[in-house]
Amino acid sequence: MSAPIELSALDLSAMLCSKVCHDVINPVAAMENGFQLLEMDQKPESREEAMKLIQHSAVQATAKLKYARIAFGSSGSPTAQVDVGDAGDLGRQLFEPEIKVAFTIPKTLLAKNRVKLLLNMMLIAAGAVSRGGTMKVDPIGSGETMGFTVKVEAERVRMHPSTESLLAGTPAEALTAQTIQPFYTGLLAREQGMKLTLAAEAGSATLAAQ
Repeated sequence: MSAPIELSALDLSAMLCSKVCHDVINPVAAMENGFQLLEMDQKPESREEAMKLIQHSAVQATAKLKYARIAFGSSGSPTAQVDVGDAGDLGRQLFEPEIKVAFTIPKTLLAKNRVKLLLNMMLIAAGAVSRGGTMKVDPIGSGETMGFTVKVEAERVRMHPSTESLLAGTPAEALTAQTIQPFYTGLLAREQGMKLTLAAEAGSATLAAQ
């Protein structure tokens, strides 16, 4: 098996920043459209529609930023611990109602990068479901060495063919802002001394880290 490729800190941070900006730009742009509609059309029904758009987009943008702050950010010291229960709360805020999240991991303080790993696993799993479904997040073991499984089920589940090699750190093509997130997930797993596996079928996909 090929050894994982190495990426400079500058390239990694630049690609992750681009990924976060890409995720947030759509709801922010939708808010701008809503404000423009308020200025251009004073009819009550138009104003009501614009306010709905602004409110919905603000909720979306807030959920994405809260998620990214933990999944990609660096709050606290490198050795800080985070309540893994926060991952469940953030997942429900970001993915529901399109994807129903069942989070069975009890509130436990874990190493920050271990919780970041779980959040990134959930992002990958959610990305395989385009038309709604369910996500089940379970613990493997307990305590500081706890691992995780994240399983999504839906009528249509499609995991990108390159995901497995990106998780392993051995992509066939050059990394981009569009592919950096699963690569980063693999980095987090290796930093924690954990092995990532991916199993995908027609109606489900399961990521496991232990």
